[in-house]
Amino acid sequence: MNETHSAVLKTALHQNHIDAGAKMVPFAGFDMPVSYAGLIQEHNAVRESCGMFDVSHMGEFRIKGPEALDLIQWITTNDASKLEAGKVQYSCMPNGRGGIVDDLLVYCLNRNEFMLVVNASNREKDWEWIATQNRWNAEITDESDEWSLIAVQGPRAAECLQPFVKEAGIGEMAYYTFQQATVGGKTVLLSATGYTGAGGFEIYLPNAQAQGVWNALLDAGVEPCGLGARDTLRMEAGFCLYGNDIDDTTSPIAAGLGWITKFSKTFVDSDRFAEEKESGSKELLRGFVLQERGIPRQGYIIESAAGEAIGRITSGTQSPTIGYGIAMGYVFRDAGALDEIVYIRIRKKAIPARIVRPGFLPKR
Repeated sequence: MNETHSAVLKTALHQNHIDAGAKMVPFAGFDMPVSYAGLIQEHNAVRESCGMFDVSHMGEFRIKGPEALDLIQWITTNDASKLEAGKVQYSCMPNGRGGIVDDLLVYCLNRNEFMLVVNASNREKDWEWIATQNRWNAEITDESDEWSLIAVQGPRAAECLQPFVKEAGIGEMAYYTFQQATVGGKTVLLSATGYTGAGGFEIYLPNAQAQGVWNALLDAGVEPCGLGARDTLRMEAGFCLYGNDIDDTTSPIAAGLGWITKFSKTFVDSDRFAEEKESGSKELLRGFVLQERGIPRQGYIIESAAGEAIGRITSGTQSPTIGYGIAMGYVFRDAGALDEIVYIRIRKKAIPARIVRPGFLPKR
């Protein structure tokens, strides 16, 4: 693991953000753009057309060797043995105490080589956890400082990005696949993934190449977007945010991540989670759609019709796409039936909200 940085970190695109007049905020140890032209404009650009994000603060670990898969199978809940070269998998790492170390992406480069993409705020913790669990002879390398990551997202992402990619047909790439591609004459890893629910790509490239690709896309009219829009977009899509909706105390079963928890193999906490799946979680992560005006925020209390506290909000916002308040949060299992009306305490008022599954965008 690289030494811990005490100073605020900067991505390779930091000066680009400053020059563009972005509003900068500290995030996961980095000085990052939260907005450029404004959250609503950036959100709508991604939902309706195309926008791009600097997400170079994310961490990248490479795991290599004949026993690399053994290690990954042990530390993650999903079944990485199903992966083949060019495929990506969403997964999480249990902490041995019934909680989650982090959620992450697993890239299969070949049968003996994988890349794990982890949350920036968890990079050091993740590294230490993986190292302590490596009872195999897997080679682990932290490459986080070597890579930049540009996310080009939205329904027009392929159309906007294709002129800069030598290989034809990127719009035909299946979701959660990746390939080596040539962008601006340089080799990059092009991944059909994202955190917005709008479709698109994530481009992993060496730091020295980041400014050239960013500027080319900017000159072509792609909207630069900040972390504020990224958060409202992921919330509309019902994607969990580590530190809010999942953390060291929440299980993947309670968080609605049973679909990435495969009991066909043995992994950290697999017996514990199997028992929880059988008996049921005490709390469940649900979505909430406000029935009156109001903006739900993290930490707000969820109440029953009788005024009893039955849960808490973990993420909330005013949805730019839908036009009303939406939230995610945990409620007691027996109080979390879908379509039930509960109440979110916003200041001194109890605002009615309908319980739904996380994910608030209209079905297409």
